[in-house]
Amino acid sequence: MLTVTPIYAALLAILYVVLSAKVISQRRSDKISYGDGNNQSMLKVMRTHSNFVEYTPFALLLIAMVDLQGAGGLLLNLLGLALLTGRVMHAYGFGRSPQIVILRQIGMLLTFTAILVAAIANLVLAL
Repeated sequence: MLTVTPIYAALLAILYVVLSAKVISQRRSDKISYGDGNNQSMLKVMRTHSNFVEYTPFALLLIAMVDLQGAGGLLLNLLGLALLTGRVMHAYGFGRSPQIVILRQIGMLLTFTAILVAAIANLVLAL
């Protein structure tokens, strides 16, 4: 049974909805029904959302597998916090004008750390 992952999945889902709402809002304000309309603001909100979608599901899947293998709460919470914090920092840093590059970089570092540690934990727990 999943014990910790659902908490982080729920929090990340809320962030997903916020990022989606920003895309919708930008589309409405700039009257762009599809694509980016060669609009840099639209492209930025689309890529912020897309980057979240590209990394979060895979990371959550790995964390869920660690959870299902019975890992301790400390490891699971560290993985979840790293992923959540990384995704928030990246979205905030990337979505600003001008970008806050250090937040983007730290966000990706935390995201990659969560993915790699979860992958290694899955291998260790499975063997």
